[in-house]
Amino acid sequence: MRRIIAFIFVFVTIFLGIFSNPVEEVKIREEFKNLDSWKAYEFPKIKEHSVYTIVEGEILKTESNASASAIIYKDEFDVYKYPLIQWRWKVDNIIKKGDAKSKDGDDYPIRIYIAFKYDPAYTGLGKRIKYNTAKLLYGDYPPDSSLNYIWANKDYKENIIANSYTSEAQMILLQKGDANVGIWKTETVNIIEDYKKAFGKQPPAVASIIIMNDTDNTKEKAVSYIDYIKVYRLK
Repeated sequence: MRRIIAFIFVFVTIFLGIFSNPVEEVKIREEFKNLDSWKAYEFPKIKEHSVYTIVEGEILKTESNASASAIIYKDEFDVYKYPLIQWRWKVDNIIKKGDAKSKDGDDYPIRIYIAFKYDPAYTGLGKRIKYNTAKLLYGDYPPDSSLNYIWANKDYKENIIANSYTSEAQMILLQKGDANVGIWKTETVNIIEDYKKAFGKQPPAVASIIIMNDTDNTKEKAVSYIDYIKVYRLK
């Protein structure tokens, strides 16, 4: 009898566990064994580029020295099907002159962009003219808008700050100041909810991931790391 009761207890526990815990459906899981899934992006007017390398077999190391450039994940994803993103990151230092509220201080030891694809069919005339001009100059449309998840250099009271260069980029401050320098931190975000908070509307459907470490404005140095990035949904 005791064996039967024990068996029933174990069965019920497993059964309830299966149906009470959400199941993840993962669209992207980047563990940084290499950079084959990423392409470099360099800014036309910035001569010094940041460096992105794999260390310890499966960690992305990012380094800047009065420089700026980025890496872009090659595949896009539908934010309405996969609205959750999780990653683990660490910084060796913050940028002393970094300031999210000024152009001169718009540098970060690490930031993860979620760049939303521009679609002229859903855009007003003024923005279409602006973006068509940009395409003529640079060969492609810039993102419609972006969320920048940043490791902020200062302990601001705000959690969302408009980028000092353009309101089409909103900065989400996940880490602030030097309190967690040298410590691995895991972040989990819902990009649809964050976009609505930042822009006051629903986001465009298609997005891509960009990683950047930049110190071109402050002329300082910064080193940071990312362990993994996961794009997923809960079923």
